[in-house]
Amino acid sequence: MSQEHNISRRTVLRGLGASLALPFLEAMSPAVAAAESVSATGAPVRMAFCFVPNGVNLKNWIPESAGSDYKMPWSLQPLSAVRDDLLVLTGLTHDKGRANGDGAGDHARSASVFLTGAQPVKTHGSGIRVGMSVDQTAARKIGDLTKFSSLELGCDGGRNSGNCDSGYSCAYSNNISWTSETTPNSKEVDPRRAFDRLFGNGKQREEADNKARRLSRRLSILDFVLDDARRLNSRLGSHDRGKLDEYFSGVRDLEKRLAKVHSSSSATDVEAPAGLPDAPGRRMAFKQHVNLMTDLMVLAFQADVTRVSSLMFARAGSNRSYREVSVPDGHHGLSHHQGRESNLEKIRRIDRFHVEQFAYFVERLKSVREGDGTLLDNCMILYGSGISDGNRHNNENLPLVLAGRGGGSIDTGRHIIYDQETPACNLFVSMLQRAGASVDSFGDSTGALRYLTT
Repeated sequence: MSQEHNISRRTVLRGLGASLALPFLEAMSPAVAAAESVSATGAPVRMAFCFVPNGVNLKNWIPESAGSDYKMPWSLQPLSAVRDDLLVLTGLTHDKGRANGDGAGDHARSASVFLTGAQPVKTHGSGIRVGMSVDQTAARKIGDLTKFSSLELGCDGGRNSGNCDSGYSCAYSNNISWTSETTPNSKEVDPRRAFDRLFGNGKQREEADNKARRLSRRLSILDFVLDDARRLNSRLGSHDRGKLDEYFSGVRDLEKRLAKVHSSSSATDVEAPAGLPDAPGRRMAFKQHVNLMTDLMVLAFQADVTRVSSLMFARAGSNRSYREVSVPDGHHGLSHHQGRESNLEKIRRIDRFHVEQFAYFVERLKSVREGDGTLLDNCMILYGSGISDGNRHNNENLPLVLAGRGGGSIDTGRHIIYDQETPACNLFVSMLQRAGASVDSFGDSTGALRYLTT
């Protein structure tokens, strides 16, 4: 492609109330190479964090051996197709999730410490304090490079005031992202609202008009940027045109699925534990909800409208039931298993079901071509819980999986066993370094995490 056909990485297709950023194209290569915060692959590095509550059944989670030839345990087997693209991390600890003299409230602490590595102040009043989370540390340093500094999503709503766990504010249980020590970064639980936010142009009146016309005439957001898209196509080579068509198909497919979901106005029933309603008298299935949210994250990363995101599968201490896997019991209640095999069996089914949704996310990232590799190659996606065993409420040996190669800076396909009490915050230091948001320390870190490269 000649130099005159190079286009900016910040090229955006615009229309009434719509703004559609573009995926990584060959025509952008020179511009991207000159940009800040790109990896050795020439593409930006993204990071995401997925939280699940109540710990796991560790017996069915931790591989028996370290290295690249480990056997995938039962709960992690849904990740078998992408095992070469991830690390299973054993031995990392969040010391500040422990009581440390503060008594009960382990579930609230497990969420608040998950991305902050900080001890929350025990209060359910106005004096909440924990620490800035790793995602917001990254957002503060590299967020100005994208339309959104970060994207916070969840499948459970909830209030940020009142007592939710043994004297701890509900803000601690309902949030993993904190913009400051005292300010939780509230998550979006409605996938339709999240979509409108990602692809709106920021002008409220135009966005409202756009949405009304789309709904009334069953239009796609692509219809509003069609003129810009046609002009852009004339400047692209055949490979880029194919990639753009693939991206548009992904946007349209997500729109169609969202169209089956309830109207945004009915999505405010944030206390409902079974998910948001998608029609009168019905509720969106948990799997559908999580998949919609992860697909939004894929599109956001693909279009580089943000490089930082988080997703709470459920709030800390969630007692959601999982009839999808024949578990009608509440998750939190089961996590206090008391060593009963019947309870442990149900927990491992929940664990595997959660991992299936994470695997869907990782496989979607891997399906998107970017440069000479995939979108997943340029991501770091951390999945896990702030508690190890829900019965013990312990915070050492956390169940954590890291997917993606961080722009070629991580050697994946291994199970790594760390010394007990190795701070999980060491991992955060390493992730921030790879995302172009380098820090000397974070939380209770003692340095960067070793062995991410061989």
